[in-house]
Amino acid sequence: MVIPMKKIIIILFIISSIYLINNKDEVIIPKQSIRFRIIANSNSIEDQNLKNTIKEDLINNILPTLDYNDIDNSINKSIPLLKDNLNKYNTTYDISYGYNYFPKKTYKGITYPSGNYKSLVITLNKGLGNNFFCILYPPLCLINDDNTSDIEYKSLIIDTINNYTHKTSKK
Repeated sequence: MVIPMKKIIIILFIISSIYLINNKDEVIIPKQSIRFRIIANSNSIEDQNLKNTIKEDLINNILPTLDYNDIDNSINKSIPLLKDNLNKYNTTYDISYGYNYFPKKTYKGITYPSGNYKSLVITLNKGLGNNFFCILYPPLCLINDDNTSDIEYKSLIIDTINNYTHKTSKK
Protein backbone atom coordinates (compact mmCIF):
# COMPACT_ATOMS: atom_id res chain seq x y z
CA MET A 1 0.00 0.00 0.00
CA VAL A 2 1.38 3.39 -1.01
CA ILE A 3 0.63 6.39 1.19
CA PRO A 4 0.19 9.60 -0.81
CA MET A 5 2.82 12.26 -0.20
CA LYS A 6 0.17 14.77 0.92
CA LYS A 7 -0.89 12.47 3.78
CA ILE A 8 2.73 11.92 4.82
CA ILE A 9 3.30 15.68 4.96
CA ILE A 10 0.14 16.20 7.05
CA ILE A 11 1.11 13.40 9.46
CA LEU A 12 4.65 14.82 9.83
CA PHE A 13 3.23 18.29 10.44
CA ILE A 14 0.90 17.00 13.17
CA ILE A 15 3.71 15.04 14.86
CA SER A 16 6.03 18.06 14.69
CA SER A 17 3.35 20.35 16.11
CA ILE A 18 2.65 18.03 19.02
CA TYR A 19 6.37 17.78 19.76
CA LEU A 20 6.84 21.55 19.68
CA ILE A 21 3.80 22.21 21.88
CA ASN A 22 4.85 19.64 24.48
CA ASN A 23 8.47 20.81 24.55
CA LYS A 24 7.91 24.56 24.38
CA ASP A 25 10.19 26.47 26.76
CA GLU A 26 10.94 24.51 29.89
CA VAL A 27 10.13 26.77 32.81
CA ILE A 28 12.77 26.94 35.51
CA ILE A 29 11.74 28.87 38.59
CA PRO A 30 14.76 30.92 39.78
CA LYS A 31 16.50 29.93 43.02
CA GLN A 32 15.83 33.39 44.47
CA SER A 33 12.07 32.93 44.05
CA ILE A 34 9.73 33.07 47.03
CA ARG A 35 6.75 30.73 47.16
CA PHE A 36 3.36 31.44 48.71
CA ARG A 37 1.02 28.86 50.16
CA ILE A 38 -2.27 28.92 52.05
CA ILE A 39 -3.17 25.59 53.64
CA ALA A 40 -6.84 25.04 54.48
CA ASN A 41 -7.97 23.57 57.79
CA SER A 42 -9.59 20.61 56.01
CA ASN A 43 -11.14 19.63 52.70
CA SER A 44 -14.67 20.47 53.83
CA ILE A 45 -16.54 22.84 51.53
CA GLU A 46 -16.55 25.51 54.24
CA ASP A 47 -12.81 25.30 54.89
CA GLN A 48 -11.93 25.28 51.19
CA ASN A 49 -14.24 28.26 50.60
CA LEU A 50 -12.57 30.12 53.47
CA LYS A 51 -9.12 29.38 52.03
CA ASN A 52 -10.22 30.64 48.61
CA THR A 53 -11.79 33.78 50.09
CA ILE A 54 -8.60 34.55 52.00
CA LYS A 55 -6.51 33.82 48.91
CA GLU A 56 -8.55 36.26 46.79
CA ASP A 57 -8.42 38.90 49.52
CA LEU A 58 -4.64 38.65 49.91
CA ILE A 59 -3.94 38.51 46.18
CA ASN A 60 -6.15 41.52 45.51
CA ASN A 61 -5.32 43.67 48.54
CA ILE A 62 -1.97 42.73 50.11
CA LEU A 63 0.31 41.22 47.48
CA PRO A 64 0.04 44.15 45.05
CA THR A 65 1.36 46.47 47.79
CA LEU A 66 4.65 44.57 48.16
CA ASP A 67 7.83 46.31 47.07
CA TYR A 68 9.44 43.81 44.69
CA ASN A 69 12.71 45.79 44.69
CA ASP A 70 13.17 44.93 48.39
CA ILE A 71 10.97 41.85 48.66
CA ASP A 72 12.32 40.32 51.89
CA ASN A 73 11.98 43.53 53.85
CA SER A 74 8.61 44.21 52.26
CA ILE A 75 7.23 40.78 53.24
CA ASN A 76 8.51 41.15 56.81
CA LYS A 77 6.88 44.58 57.08
CA SER A 78 3.60 43.22 55.65
CA ILE A 79 3.18 40.47 58.27
CA PRO A 80 1.27 42.74 60.73
CA LEU A 81 -1.00 43.75 57.83
CA LEU A 82 -1.50 40.08 56.95
CA LYS A 83 -2.42 39.34 60.57
CA ASP A 84 -4.90 42.23 60.66
CA ASN A 85 -6.41 40.93 57.46
CA LEU A 86 -6.63 37.31 58.66
CA ASN A 87 -8.13 38.30 62.02
CA LYS A 88 -11.37 39.34 60.34
CA TYR A 89 -12.00 35.70 59.28
CA ASN A 90 -12.44 34.40 62.83
CA THR A 91 -10.11 31.42 62.41
CA THR A 92 -6.81 30.47 63.96
CA TYR A 93 -3.79 30.66 61.70
CA ASP A 94 -0.04 30.51 61.61
CA ILE A 95 2.20 32.61 59.39
CA SER A 96 5.66 31.31 58.56
CA TYR A 97 8.16 33.29 56.48
CA GLY A 98 11.39 31.43 55.86
CA TYR A 99 12.30 28.02 54.50
CA ASN A 100 9.32 25.67 54.41
CA TYR A 101 8.76 22.25 52.86
CA PHE A 102 6.72 22.04 49.64
CA PRO A 103 5.56 18.81 48.02
CA LYS A 104 5.98 18.31 44.27
CA LYS A 105 3.33 20.21 42.33
CA THR A 106 2.41 20.27 38.65
CA TYR A 107 0.26 23.14 37.49
CA LYS A 108 -0.58 24.12 33.91
CA GLY A 109 2.26 22.00 32.54
CA ILE A 110 4.91 23.36 34.92
CA THR A 111 6.39 21.00 37.51
CA TYR A 112 7.57 22.52 40.76
CA PRO A 113 9.86 19.97 42.48
CA SER A 114 9.49 19.15 46.18
CA GLY A 115 11.91 20.59 48.68
CA ASN A 116 12.49 23.33 51.24
CA TYR A 117 11.97 26.74 49.69
CA LYS A 118 11.96 30.31 50.88
CA SER A 119 8.30 30.98 51.29
CA LEU A 120 5.41 32.68 53.00
CA VAL A 121 3.06 29.99 54.34
CA ILE A 122 -0.28 30.65 55.98
CA THR A 123 -1.74 27.62 57.74
CA LEU A 124 -5.41 27.90 58.66
CA ASN A 125 -6.33 26.13 61.92
CA LYS A 126 -5.02 22.50 61.72
CA GLY A 127 -3.77 22.83 58.13
CA LEU A 128 -4.95 19.40 57.00
CA GLY A 129 -6.71 20.44 53.79
CA ASN A 130 -5.74 21.13 50.20
CA ASN A 131 -3.71 24.23 49.67
CA PHE A 132 -3.34 27.18 47.35
CA PHE A 133 0.13 27.63 45.89
CA CYS A 134 1.84 30.23 43.73
CA ILE A 135 5.17 31.96 43.28
CA LEU A 136 5.16 35.24 45.20
CA TYR A 137 8.45 36.48 43.75
CA PRO A 138 8.73 36.98 40.84
CA PRO A 139 5.09 38.02 41.18
CA LEU A 140 3.51 35.05 39.42
CA CYS A 141 0.59 35.01 41.89
CA LEU A 142 -0.71 38.14 40.24
CA ILE A 143 -1.05 36.51 36.81
CA ASN A 144 -4.71 35.92 36.03
CA ASP A 145 -4.64 32.51 34.38
CA ASP A 146 -8.35 31.61 34.36
CA ASN A 147 -8.69 31.85 30.59
CA THR A 148 -5.22 30.83 29.45
CA SER A 149 -4.02 27.61 27.90
CA ASP A 150 -1.03 25.76 29.32
CA ILE A 151 1.17 27.23 26.56
CA GLU A 152 -0.06 30.79 27.14
CA TYR A 153 0.43 30.34 30.89
CA LYS A 154 3.99 29.07 30.38
CA SER A 155 4.74 32.06 28.15
CA LEU A 156 3.41 34.49 30.77
CA ILE A 157 5.50 32.77 33.45
CA ILE A 158 8.66 32.85 31.31
CA ASP A 159 8.14 36.54 30.44
CA THR A 160 7.60 37.48 34.11
CA ILE A 161 10.61 35.48 35.30
CA ASN A 162 12.82 37.01 32.61
CA ASN A 163 11.57 40.50 33.45
CA TYR A 164 12.34 40.17 37.18
CA THR A 165 15.58 38.25 36.66
CA HIS A 166 16.90 41.06 34.47
CA LYS A 167 15.76 43.71 36.98
CA THR A 168 17.50 42.02 39.92
CA SER A 169 20.68 41.26 37.98
CA LYS A 170 21.09 44.98 37.15
CA LYS A 171 21.31 45.95 40.85
